[in-house]
Formats: sequence, structure tokens, C-alpha cells
Amino acid sequence: MGINAKQVQQLREFTGAGMMDAKKALQETNGDAEEAMKLLRKKGLTDSKKRDGKVANEGVIGSYTHLQQGRAVSGVLVQLACETDFVAKSEEFIILSQQLAMHIAAMKPIVINKEDITEKDIQNEKEILRSQEESDGKEGEILEKIIEGKMKSFYKDNVVLEQVFCNPDFYEGTVGNMIDEFAGRLGEKIYIKQFYRLEIGNQ
Repeated sequence: MGINAKQVQQLREFTGAGMMDAKKALQETNGDAEEAMKLLRKKGLTDSKKRDGKVANEGVIGSYTHLQQGRAVSGVLVQLACETDFVAKSEEFIILSQQLAMHIAAMKPIVINKEDITEKDIQNEKEILRSQEESDGKEGEILEKIIEGKMKSFYKDNVVLEQVFCNPDFYEGTVGNMIDEFAGRLGEKIYIKQFYRLEIGNQ
């Protein structure tokens, strides 16, 4: 079927894709905009994975401050890395860094990646869960499945990339997937290098 310019423009506005990519996606999906969006999303994720070995020495510091009765009671700084100065200065990248800072302030993760949690801490958490479930009479295979499920919740509570992003109006899905999709759209490797969260009353 024929693809008109209005369809291409609408898809570009929704996805941030280039004109040729949007047109090709519509052609491959026979003009189905929803399927074309899924196709572009998959392509973006694939392209971002190809850039895993690239060096990302540019970036920006995103920040967020939470005010209470006119005073700042918590704040976050997040270093978001990318490959080029061009992307680092783009409005889309800067907004992403600010959104990530807001998310970290709200959800209070303690690490960026699952790999940042030590094996000792993982085993300690499992032992605590095991003790709790065994006291409730759980055992055997059922016990192990319960622990596995609760460890997934543990990661979602503490690992920023595993958390569901706090603002569904901006993005629906995990922080990790959101960063991957932005990396695909902007054509560069993007990742959280580090973050700091300060809160009055916490050491």
C-alpha cells in the first residue's frame, strides 16, 4: 500500500525516528502505525546493543531537588554518559538526565546495575528470606521459587536499571529499557555512570 507524508510525519513525532527509517517501517508493516512503532523500537534496541563497546566520554550532570515547605530536603545528581558533545548538548539528552535524577530521588535505588551488588549481600538477602519463609512452613521447591520471586523484587527495589520508571507519562517500562531506547534513537551508547542522592536526616 502507498505511504503518505502525513503518516511518516506522525510516526516520526511519536518515535523520534528519521524520515527514511519511519517510512521503511510503515512500508514493512503495511501502514500499521502501532506495528511500525514496535518495529522501530526493536531496531533501536538492537542498534544500541551494537554500541556496547564504544567509548562514552561525554555527557551531562542531571539534577533534581525536592522542596518541602520552601526548603530543599533531598537532592540527586546523576552523571549520564554518551559518546559525543553533540548528543550531550541535545535537549532530548538533557531532559533524559533530569528525568533520571527525578526517578532516583523518588525511588531511592542504591546501585546502578545488578552486578554492583556484592555476592555477599545477595547471599545475606537470600538467607534472610529463607529464614522468614521457613518459619512460615515453606520448604523444598516451593521455598526456592518464593525466594527467586522475592529476589526479583529486591532487585527492582534497589537497582535503578531494573526499576519501572516513575513517570509513565514520560516512559512506560524499566529504566534500563528507557535508556536503551534513547540510545537507539540518538544513535549513541548512553549509560548512567554514577549518581549521588542526599536526604536530610540520612547519613
